[in-house]
Amino acid sequence: MRSNPPVLSTPDTVPDPYRWLERNDSPRSARWLAERDAEFRAAAAAWPLRHALAADIRSLLSATQWSPPVRRGGLLFATRRDGGDEHPRLVAVDPSGRERVLFDPAAHDPSGATTLDAWEPSPDGRLVAVQTSSGGVERGALRVLSTATGEDVEPAVTGVRYAHVAWLPARCGPAFYFVRRDDTDGRRGVWLHRVGGGADTLVHPCHAARTVPGVRLRRDRWLLVTESHGTGHSNDLWLADLAASPPEAPLLRPVHVGRDIESEADVGPDGLLYLRTTHGAPLRRVCAADPAAPTPEHWREAVPEDPEAPLDGFAVAGTAEAVRVVCSRIRLGISELRVHSPGGARPARAVPLPGEGMVTQVTAEPDGTVHFCYADVATPLTVFEYRLDGVPEPWPPSAAPAPRRPRIERRALECVSSDGVRVPVTLFAAPGAPPGPTVLHVYGGFGRPRQFGFSATVLAWLRAGGRYAVAHVRGGGDLGRAWHLAGAGRHKVRAVRDLVAAADFLVAAGECAREELCLSGGSTGGLLVLAAVARRPDLCGAVIASAPLADMVRFQKLGLGSMWTREFGTVADPDDFAALLDYSPYHRVLRSSPAPYPAVLLTGFDGDTRTDAAHPRKMCAALLERATGPAPVLLRYERGVGHGPRAVTRAIELAADAHAFAAAQTGLSPTRRTSAGAAPTAREMR
Repeated sequence: MRSNPPVLSTPDTVPDPYRWLERNDSPRSARWLAERDAEFRAAAAAWPLRHALAADIRSLLSATQWSPPVRRGGLLFATRRDGGDEHPRLVAVDPSGRERVLFDPAAHDPSGATTLDAWEPSPDGRLVAVQTSSGGVERGALRVLSTATGEDVEPAVTGVRYAHVAWLPARCGPAFYFVRRDDTDGRRGVWLHRVGGGADTLVHPCHAARTVPGVRLRRDRWLLVTESHGTGHSNDLWLADLAASPPEAPLLRPVHVGRDIESEADVGPDGLLYLRTTHGAPLRRVCAADPAAPTPEHWREAVPEDPEAPLDGFAVAGTAEAVRVVCSRIRLGISELRVHSPGGARPARAVPLPGEGMVTQVTAEPDGTVHFCYADVATPLTVFEYRLDGVPEPWPPSAAPAPRRPRIERRALECVSSDGVRVPVTLFAAPGAPPGPTVLHVYGGFGRPRQFGFSATVLAWLRAGGRYAVAHVRGGGDLGRAWHLAGAGRHKVRAVRDLVAAADFLVAAGECAREELCLSGGSTGGLLVLAAVARRPDLCGAVIASAPLADMVRFQKLGLGSMWTREFGTVADPDDFAALLDYSPYHRVLRSSPAPYPAVLLTGFDGDTRTDAAHPRKMCAALLERATGPAPVLLRYERGVGHGPRAVTRAIELAADAHAFAAAQTGLSPTRRTSAGAAPTAREMR
C-alpha cells in the first residue's frame, strides 16, 4: 500500500490562533489588553522592592549628564540633562561660558512624549538641524532652528527617521544633505536641502532593496555616502569631491560597491581617506588611501587588526604633519583606547581611563582635540576631553564630580555550549554578596558586542544584594564577525543553546539556585530568553522579555522585520523557514504540551515601529494558554512610547517594575541587602 507523502508546513499553513492580536485597535484586542493591564497592576502592587528600586534608580540618575561638545562658529553645542529633567535639552555656550537653551523637548511638549533624536549645527553656528519624534515612533520631523532665537526658520522636513545631516560649507549657502531611510514613500536615499530654497533634490537614490543610507561631509570638501545592507557586515561606500562637482549633482565615485566589506570612512588632516574596515580583518583594522585612488586595491594598513578585540570606533586627529588615529577596542565588554601613528611609525600609546568600562562617541575636532564618553557599571556616563600629548580631563571642567559609587566586582567566567564551543559569561556582584538571586542578561544579535557601561537599574539591583550576569552568546559581536555569523541566520538557534548552557552553568557552579535565576533580554535578547524557556521550561525561575521578537514566521510583516532577513533568514527560503519555525518561541509554546513555565514578564509599547508590540501580545496569549502552575504570565503594556528613548520618569518606572518582578520571583528581599551593596553612607561619601 502506498502511503501519502507528509504534508510540509508553509508560512501560510502554520497555526496562528492569535493573529487577531496583531491589531491593537480592534474592540476584541482592546478588551484583551484591558484584562492584561488589570492583571499586571494587581501583581505589581505586591512586589516588595518596587518603590525602593524606583527611588534608588532615580537617585543614581541625579548627576548632570552632557553629550560630547561640537564647536561651530565660535559656539559650543551639546545636550545637557540635569537631575530631575525628563529629557536632555540642546544648548549653545558662547566663549564667555553663557549657556542658552536652543531646544528643550519638555518645554516643547509638556506631556513628555516628544524626544530629541538627533541634532547637527551648521559650520558657522548660526543654524542647527534637530530631529524630533513623538509617541516613540522614531519617525518624525527634521527642523532648522536659528541659534540666535531658537525659533524655526522654515517649515519642517517630515517623514524622516534618524536622518543623518551633513551641512555644506558656509560658502555654499545654508544647505545640508540628509537621508530618508523608510520605503513608505519611495524616496529612500540621500537628499540635498537648501534652507528656504524650495523642493529638495535627490542626489543619491538607494541602489538596492532594504539598505540603509548614510551621509557625512568631511573637511568641508569630501562627501561620503554609504548604503548598509540590512544588518549584515557589509556596506557600499562612495566618495565625491565637492571642489570638483556641484552639490546638486556630486560626482560619486565608488570606493567599494557590491563587495563583502564593511567600512566607516573619514578624511584626515593630511587629506588622506581613512577607513575602519573589515576588509582583510574580520575584527576590523584602519586603512588609508589617496582619495584619487580610493578602491581597496590601493589601501595601505594604518592600524592593524587585534585578533582578540574588535575595533569599535576611531577618530583621525593631529596635524597634516603628524596624523594620529585614536582607536577604541572592546575586549569582552571592556573598552580600551589607544593612539596610533599610521603605519606604526611610533609605538601605540594607551590612553588612561578611569576604570574598566565602556568608551563611546570618539570624535576629533579640527584643532586636534579628541572627545569621548566613558562609563562603567558604577560610574555614570562622563565626557572627557583629550589632547594627544596630555591626559584625559572630564568635560566640562566646571562640572561637579559625581558622587563616589560602591565598588563592584567583575568575574570573567566560561561555559561550554551544547556543541562544545566555549561561551564567555561575565558576572557582577557587590563585594561580599553571597550566591543567590541573579539576573542573566543576553542580547546576541546583529553582531553587536556587549559593553559594560552605566546602568542605574543594574547598579540598583546590585546594591540591593542581587547578582548580574551577561552571556556573550554567538550572534553578538563580542568575539568579532565570525562569532556573529555563527549565531545568525539558520544558526540563530546556537545563540539559544548558548544561553541555555550559560543558565545551567550558573546553577551548576553554585552561583544561584534554579529558582533564583531570572533570564532578561530586550528586542533580539527578548527573542532568545523566550526561545530558551520555550525549549526548557525548567531552566529558570523567571523571565523578563522587553519588546521582544516572538513570532518568527511573521516577523518580516511586523515592524522593521523586513530589514532583518540577513540576521534571521526569510520564510521565503524553505531551509530558513524550517530554522525559524523550529526556535520561534510563539510557535514552540503553542505546539508543546501544557507545562509549568517560569514566571514571565513581557513588555510591549504601542508606538514600537521596530519589533512591533504584536510580538509580546501574541506571546503572552500563547503562554496564558499553555502555562500551568502558579507562576504568573504578565504583560506590561505602555501607550505613547516606543522601542527607543522616552521620558526619564517612564524609563524609571519600566526598569523598577521589571526588576521588582525579578526580585519577587527570585527571592531578593529588602533584608538581603548587604553592607557592601548598600548605597554609600554620608561618612563614606566624604
